Amino acid sequence: MQDPLVLIPGMMADARLFLPQMVRLGGERAMHVVVPTVGDHVEQMAEAMLPHLPPQFALMGHGLGGDIALELIRRIPDRVSRVILLATDPLAEPPMIAAAREARIVAAKSGRLGEAMREEIPLSAIVDAPWRDDIMALIRDMAFGLGEGVFIRQTRALQRRPDQQKTMRRVKLPALVIAGVADTLVPLRRQEFNANLMPYGKLQIIAEAGHLPSLEQPDAVSDAIESFLRGPVMLR
Repeated sequence: MQDPLVLIPGMMADARLFLPQMVRLGGERAMHVVVPTVGDHVEQMAEAMLPHLPPQFALMGHGLGGDIALELIRRIPDRVSRVILLATDPLAEPPMIAAAREARIVAAKSGRLGEAMREEIPLSAIVDAPWRDDIMALIRDMAFGLGEGVFIRQTRALQRRPDQQKTMRRVKLPALVIAGVADTLVPLRRQEFNANLMPYGKLQIIAEAGHLPSLEQPDAVSDAIESFLRGPVMLR
């Protein structure tokens, strides 16, 4: 029996971030979406998820969700069979970027969540394509569905996220890094670094995609995930 796939969306995203992949892959394995809404540290968010996870599972995370995925692997490595990271930065947040997030928190607290999200995921982070406006509208809708409280907690978690390089070096399981070639928020060179850091890491570059490849090029991302999940199981 195939392991279920646990999906952790990134900043202010819900299950719709992975909807094309859930439709494509859900017929052959169980899919569990866990949105990080509890806690304001990556460690707290991972802790809150633990009671809701299957005994054994494959794991996929985007952005903040990828940081939480790495924390779960650090805590329960024997329960994770393989991992997929999208647009994930495993390094601690640089002080200048962490400080810049404070203005977004102020905007969210004052009822300007839409403005904060336009700065969090700007138009330039998505490849210029006919569907870009639809993706931006979805980003806004997901954000308003979660609300400013979640925005503030997730922003704090990103500001305080731990450096996970040591964890990645110890990831003794199949690992796939999926990177949009035009991602301006987590540049390709950082995602190449991620793949090289993990002993069994592989990099899949998605053409004509930016920060949200699962929505920008859903078929290419689904193909990569499907091929990876069908790969050989590593005995540990």
